[in-house]
Amino acid sequence: MGHQPDQHRLTQALKAKAREQGFNPVGVARLPGSARLQLRTAALERWLEAGYQADMGWMAAPRRKDAGLLLEGANSLLAVGLNYHVNHERKPGRLAIARYGWGRDYHRVVSQRLKRLGRWLESERPGTRWRACVDADPLLDKAWAEEAGLGWIGKHSNLIHPQRGSWMVIGHLLVDLELTPDPPAIPLCGRCNACLEACPTQAITEPFVVDSNRCLAFHTIENRAETLPATIANALGPWVAGCDICQDVCPWNQRSLPSSTDPDLQPRDWLLDLSREQALSWDDATWQEKLRGSALRRIKPWMWRRNARAAQPESMPTLNPSGSK
Repeated sequence: MGHQPDQHRLTQALKAKAREQGFNPVGVARLPGSARLQLRTAALERWLEAGYQADMGWMAAPRRKDAGLLLEGANSLLAVGLNYHVNHERKPGRLAIARYGWGRDYHRVVSQRLKRLGRWLESERPGTRWRACVDADPLLDKAWAEEAGLGWIGKHSNLIHPQRGSWMVIGHLLVDLELTPDPPAIPLCGRCNACLEACPTQAITEPFVVDSNRCLAFHTIENRAETLPATIANALGPWVAGCDICQDVCPWNQRSLPSSTDPDLQPRDWLLDLSREQALSWDDATWQEKLRGSALRRIKPWMWRRNARAAQPESMPTLNPSGSK
């Protein structure tokens, strides 16, 4: 047992380094995970069998069911959250864009910072093998974040932290070292069904199960059809890029939450002040310039125009979910 104090020291030092990179919360899990993680994996299987992934074929990657396949000899995993809640709001009567896309592309931001942690770990323990993962990698990222104690998976399928709500993106650093694990998070949704009731298309078919075929976020970001299905277009309201309704109504996001001052997460002005006229009149080159370095590049210029044609920017008041001015 002589290596235990050393293992604990290294774990604490790694977490401290992660916080220096702006991550909070941070936590550690051990592979292969607890019985609950196996339940989450079985739930993914059922979700795929029901066809709820719609066109997102990559969700069926076999490696998603076994984190050990992503890094040979993987033993532990550092899970990190990056808070993207900022002290800004969309201008009234403008088109709505999901908060996660307001700043720099979170894939790049999280990946760059995780890689710094991996290199630091290598300098502390030469020969250590590691792999940085963001949500583009075939990993059950929310289930592993829950396993590492970052928060619980809410009924809307997003991760919820008791003090920070659900406005965070997550990342993971897989390592072949033994680190000291944290206890898994305890679910605290209770009987609340606010997210299920608020979804305009009933995309949350039952707690924790989102049918992408009915989800506004899926259709505005992933659907490559020339026109949106009528049921989606009629329910779109102001949303043209993602949708935050299920998070806006969550009681855990109704309290006063910490706002990020991280420069990478501050919103581009145009994203909070986008009119339908602008969205329809900008040519492809203008759109590409506006979207440089943004996670929203996934939405092609013609899709922005398609979404804007269907949107009703005046149909929903600007929500102020966290008491920020």
